[in-house]
Amino acid sequence: MNPQDRNEIRLANESWEALLQAESALGRRFAADEIWDEVSNREYDVLFTLSKADGGLGISDLGRRILLSQPGMSKLVSRLEERGLVEKRPNQVDRREARILLTHAGTEAQRRVGRKHARAVAARMTSALSHAQLEQLRDLCRQITAVIDPALLNKPTTERTPS
Repeated sequence: MNPQDRNEIRLANESWEALLQAESALGRRFAADEIWDEVSNREYDVLFTLSKADGGLGISDLGRRILLSQPGMSKLVSRLEERGLVEKRPNQVDRREARILLTHAGTEAQRRVGRKHARAVAARMTSALSHAQLEQLRDLCRQITAVIDPALLNKPTTERTPS
């Protein structure tokens, strides 16, 4: 292997590790925020993801977007359904899998928690990066996603709360 290839491999891995470290550090900080009294941060991830999915999502697609196994996602959705935050409806295209949708209460909970979370995200991100750097980070992450898993870009998630 030539030195240029080794350098490219090293840079790619250092970039990946830096991305993971940043995500982990931010995730720990966000999880520790005192805004998760109404819903947990994992429950919020489900509500937020569903808020961006017109017509809801199937359990497997929801789990893929949130990086949770199907059994784990099923338990989480069941808890949210018991609390009246989501509902299951028949899937008109594939009757083997129900569609998961937000209820009115789920939409309202997502908005309330989302406003608090959006402020926390903005405070942390703007304390570390300039406006131009935030735009660059957003664009680079979208570029990676577009190449690796373009289905995730079906609907942009430019903010965590509805306008």
